[in-house]
Amino acid sequence: MDENQNPEAASPNTVMVDAPEEPLVEANGTEAEDASTDNPETVETDTPLLANDYEAMKQHVLPPLVEEPKIIEDQVHTWSVEGWRALLKKEHGPLFHAGGYPWRILLFPFGNNVLDQCSIYLEHGFEANNVPDDWSCCVQFALVLWNKNHPNIHFQHSAHHRFTKEESDWGFTRFLETRKMFNTVWENADRPLIENDCANISAYVRVVEDETGVLWHNFNNYDSKKETGYVGLKNQGATCYLNSLLQSLYFTNAFRKAIYRIPTEEEESMNNSAYTLQRLFYQLQTSPAAVGTAELTKSFGWETRHIFEQQDVQELSRKLMERMEEKMKGTEFEKALPQMFSGKIKTYISCINVPYESSRIEDFWDVQLNVSGNENLLDSFQDYIQVEKLDGENQYFAGDQYKLQDANKGVIFQGFPDVLHLQLKRFEYDIQRDAMMKINDRYEFPEEFDASLYLDKEADRSESWDYQLHGVLVHSGDLNAGHYYAFIKPNKEGWWYKYDDDKVTKATKREVLEENFGGPIKLPNGQARAAGSKKGPVMRPNSAYMLVYIRKSKLDKVLCPVTEEDTPEHLQRRFEEEYVAREARRKEREEQHLYLGVKAITEATFQQHGSTDLTNFEATPEEDPAAPRFYRLLRTATMQELVDQVAADIGQDPKRVRLWIMVNRQNKTIRPDQPVMDLRPTVEETYNRAAAHRDQALRVWVEVAEEVNASGAAVWPTYGPGLANGVVVKNDLILLFLKHFDAEAQELKGVGHVYVSKEKKVEELIPTIMKKMGWEKLSSDERIQLWEEIKPNMIENLKGKQSLKAAELQDGDIVCFQRVQDRKSRLGLTEKADKQAAEEAKSSDRFDDAREYYDFLLHKKNVMFRAHPQRCDPDAYPAFDLLLNSKMTYDGLSEKVGEKLGVDGTHLRFYTVNASSNNPRTAVKRNQNQLLQNILVPAGYGQLNMNQRSDALFFEVLDMSLAELDTKKSIKLTLLSEGITKEEQHDVLVSKNGLVEDLIVSLIKKAKISSEEEAGPVRIYEISNHKFFRELERNYPVISINDYTTVIAERIAPEEAEVNKDSNHFISVFQFHGEPSRAHGIPFRFLLKEGELFSETKKRLEKRTGLKGKSFEKLKFAVVRRAQFSRPQYLTDEDILWDVATNADDCLGLDHPDRTRSVRNGAGDLFLKG
Repeated sequence: MDENQNPEAASPNTVMVDAPEEPLVEANGTEAEDASTDNPETVETDTPLLANDYEAMKQHVLPPLVEEPKIIEDQVHTWSVEGWRALLKKEHGPLFHAGGYPWRILLFPFGNNVLDQCSIYLEHGFEANNVPDDWSCCVQFALVLWNKNHPNIHFQHSAHHRFTKEESDWGFTRFLETRKMFNTVWENADRPLIENDCANISAYVRVVEDETGVLWHNFNNYDSKKETGYVGLKNQGATCYLNSLLQSLYFTNAFRKAIYRIPTEEEESMNNSAYTLQRLFYQLQTSPAAVGTAELTKSFGWETRHIFEQQDVQELSRKLMERMEEKMKGTEFEKALPQMFSGKIKTYISCINVPYESSRIEDFWDVQLNVSGNENLLDSFQDYIQVEKLDGENQYFAGDQYKLQDANKGVIFQGFPDVLHLQLKRFEYDIQRDAMMKINDRYEFPEEFDASLYLDKEADRSESWDYQLHGVLVHSGDLNAGHYYAFIKPNKEGWWYKYDDDKVTKATKREVLEENFGGPIKLPNGQARAAGSKKGPVMRPNSAYMLVYIRKSKLDKVLCPVTEEDTPEHLQRRFEEEYVAREARRKEREEQHLYLGVKAITEATFQQHGSTDLTNFEATPEEDPAAPRFYRLLRTATMQELVDQVAADIGQDPKRVRLWIMVNRQNKTIRPDQPVMDLRPTVEETYNRAAAHRDQALRVWVEVAEEVNASGAAVWPTYGPGLANGVVVKNDLILLFLKHFDAEAQELKGVGHVYVSKEKKVEELIPTIMKKMGWEKLSSDERIQLWEEIKPNMIENLKGKQSLKAAELQDGDIVCFQRVQDRKSRLGLTEKADKQAAEEAKSSDRFDDAREYYDFLLHKKNVMFRAHPQRCDPDAYPAFDLLLNSKMTYDGLSEKVGEKLGVDGTHLRFYTVNASSNNPRTAVKRNQNQLLQNILVPAGYGQLNMNQRSDALFFEVLDMSLAELDTKKSIKLTLLSEGITKEEQHDVLVSKNGLVEDLIVSLIKKAKISSEEEAGPVRIYEISNHKFFRELERNYPVISINDYTTVIAERIAPEEAEVNKDSNHFISVFQFHGEPSRAHGIPFRFLLKEGELFSETKKRLEKRTGLKGKSFEKLKFAVVRRAQFSRPQYLTDEDILWDVATNADDCLGLDHPDRTRSVRNGAGDLFLKG
């Protein structure tokens, strides 16, 4: 706190002397989040600790720091304070120097805005205006208040802090209660701490080296690029695991170069993961700030829910490599990634006594090493290649020649890649907890190691297999709530850096190695827990889970420089274009207040317009030729300047151009109201004088004069200059806009405008229309039909004999016309036509007159159609869009989609779309009176339907008509083909009048399995809550099968076929873990044999379940009674199941963990699409 700072303004934050874990604060009240405190009030030893024994006191109050920084200088300074009660509210001690900088003690003898407290701080001694801008100093310090005459009476606090220009002081607002300082006998002494108004304050100051530049940094205004030259990645939600992997790959320079070589010039799409990865790497090279990963994750096809799921880094790494390898196929660099990351490993079984070996060599992209049971990386490698001896009952069958033989089984490495990814198995399944758990055991890994120790003896050793550590990927926290970051060494020599999402900092080797070995946290005293503590050691939350090593002989190749020439030219060009566009938008935003937009309807845009009103003011000229032209003018520009700019744009003389102000009518249409006659006002003044706008731009209609006078001035039909003083004169002519509906082309288009006297009759418009359209005459059976477009849902027929005035037509109104056959003639011609032709015309969305077409425009809806991902083949039926009438019926919808797909519309079923996941929701029930608008936005659109998209549907192409499908029952059935180990899901359709017999026939056809005559009979049974419910007779009606049960199908074993299924020869078998209430998996019925030992029963169970080897060996077997609270009775090999399971409702339980449960609490499978 500087001299000029007012201590009265400081907030009274608390540091209790008897609670050293409380935060420390600056003199100005700021909390010290990074500081720690040590408060030994009284030390009971044989020799009392004396405050004037400075060396002993220093050892006591300045213990070793966890960070172990290098000590630059220790300094002890004592301030003798006299006349304590007479001191000012704030006092400074004398200056002293430590570490080359000035320091002093800052004292508030009666508290810094706190009552009954003494406040003491350490502050730097620079003059207030003379502190270097980037100055910082890391200090461990202690402040000791002691009786100058009796140094055994003392009190102290310790802390550490990074002093800066902004944080000039640090210390203890509540150093000690004043009542304990005066006139109170101090603990274990016969006098007070402050005696005769005098006391000493000693400052123990240890200045330490800030090796990384971020020791105890608060990271306010920290600039990663400025401090390290590198930038981080933004965390989108829970993507820190992705960020750490991407940084590791980015700094594998040869990988970055390989990614840049993927040809993406022809596919600069944000759905192309190779292109978005190139963009990400380029931004990491060039951006001054942290880079976002949204483009990349979007190209993966990830939605918001995927971004907030933490995924397996090994799986992500492998899938990313696969995808990039695919993108490189067919290029000269297609082998780049395998050469960099892929090694070879041999799996073998080698006979000991005969010359026979079975082996296969495979590629590997990473190695998974066990952490549990191993102390370090080298132990894990030995564990990985450990040889298993196959002898005794486990002898290996070496073919007909050698039969059963003793053999060695194992794996051995044939070669390691240049870049070696080691996955440390920090997460393992805990069978006791039935959950994945993090292993926090201490596990050491070296900076360098010799991999040749784990190579096959025949492997090539002509070049060293020494590897150097390049990256350490770290997980901090537990399985369900953790954080990921990475330590990477970008260059062959030089610093390590910590990449923690958007922050990059230098790191020491201790941070890279020791702090990520895991295991107990070592306290400064070298112990894993405090002396005298009965609690176990505190485990480090952070530990390495992935290591990246680079072969030392390939370091220069892998960490080769990546230059600007390595970056694809099209990528640089694209970013330059984006930068220019971004700067233009920024400049436009900054100058927006100076400009006003103008949207202008011209004759050309009106003639392109095919919908209601004169234009769509929300459209843009780039996308729609009928959109209004857009001009951007300074708000101070005059209307004359606007006219000049518009005239130049449309290629006309400004003298012949006139602008009409568009206004909002009460019926919510936008029409021209009156022309701008005075061109001297500014565009802003004109905008403000216009009627209330919903648009931020001035809206005008551009009129071009058809005639000019002798002097070249425009001659306007109305609103022309009068005879006297240039007064504007409005005659009886009104401005009308004409639209033509072409029934043959099914098209509505603007034609132009006309001026007509209000006194004329409507039918007198027809000659003008004929002339505009270039029609010479109408045939004898034709006439011109006229309508007024009042608003989109109000199109009224105009009576020919009525005057325009009587028809209430005014400036800006729209008249639509159409050539139609005379009704009488039409009736004569269609007298014998049947209604079916009319219906067919209707179903093909043809409109006889303009009014019908306007109704279509009002209700048209663009709907996206996609093949159902599970029930239809998306490759056979690509996605498409259709422009439909929202008032069409379900059958009309089916017909239109069927036409597009080339299938019978009756064989289509539709599904609504989930707005969040874009996955199918529910099937749409066919109802002849149901309209498309009700399908997309159901009646009572509330909470239930809020998550439904209103512009998309999934479709399914059926093998039968929907009407026939309604006579069927869909049964979801699970087919067991290999005991209970393999499940196949099928949807089987059976007639609602059918039997289980019919269900079996349909299943055999659907699953394409052998018939019952060839492979044996099929059993159908129901299960509920993982328990056997009932077996269904073959003559059981399928309509009665429960919807809440799961239906299972399996082949009946030959030994069971002859036994009556209703006899007591069968027992129900189910799977559980620990408690029978924790059931899982598929249950089944099992044949009992009287007098059979359970050791023999187990052999049949192994065959019946399909479980083999260790999976079966881990099973525990128990008889479970139906009684609600009965405990399972576990069986031994000597038991006879027939005798133990005596009740008809006894079950046999298989006790083992449920391996199918998701390890990440429901997180979906990881996938990459782009």
